[in-house]
Amino acid sequence: MKNKVFKNIFIAFVFLFLYLPIIILVLYSFNSSKMNIIFEHFTLDWYKNLFDNRELLMAFFNTMLIAITSTVISTVVGVIGAVGLKKYNFPFKNLINNLLYIPIVIPEIVLGISLLSIYTLMKLELGLFTIILSHIAFSIPFVVVSVRSTLNDRLKTYEEAAHDLGASNFKTFFKITLPQIKPGAVSGAILAFTLSLDDVVISYFTAGPGSNTLPLKIYSIIKTGITPDVNALTTLMLLVTIIVLTTTAFIQGRKIMEAAK
Repeated sequence: MKNKVFKNIFIAFVFLFLYLPIIILVLYSFNSSKMNIIFEHFTLDWYKNLFDNRELLMAFFNTMLIAITSTVISTVVGVIGAVGLKKYNFPFKNLINNLLYIPIVIPEIVLGISLLSIYTLMKLELGLFTIILSHIAFSIPFVVVSVRSTLNDRLKTYEEAAHDLGASNFKTFFKITLPQIKPGAVSGAILAFTLSLDDVVISYFTAGPGSNTLPLKIYSIIKTGITPDVNALTTLMLLVTIIVLTTTAFIQGRKIMEAAK
């Protein structure tokens, strides 16, 4: 009994440690004071001021554009790469498998400097394009690893059965392979989107004029103090995330209930 009480108290402290900063951030987005020190009284002015802050909104737009574009491309390339590495034998296959882990394990600052050096040698102008390329480069290995965990020998049996029944390679991939690896592809896409959304280090080295992202914008104003309109924006992002997750869980729950019937 005592162990159970201690366990529950420990879990409560862990959740408090994780979510208390987020709760405070949301609370101070309604604070009338510009300084996030004490809470004066409730106001919605910062949400109104948010839509007048063009620099902050542009940084948010750039962040979403980069995250969505890099996620789509890295997911497509990662899925194709994972399936290809699993199904086919070719020269240097083991080397490529090992090299995939390098972007995952090396510090981001090393990868950022390396990418900056490549862009300089190629004389590419730094901007949104170079940030997107960089995010694709470090997201692909995460997608490949995630998708590869769903590839097994049973999938190979299904594919052979589909071919025996006359299905083409194209039809087999979309009807058999893709549904089987969907959990890994979705997990990889979510991971790639998350990594791109909050990246600071790599974006710092590969960004150019007019390509400021939200993490870089927030990082640049830390010295002068985070204003409540930033809190308002992050609160809205949090709200959208909760709505998306809740809707997804509801849809998945309905599918499970329908399948059980």
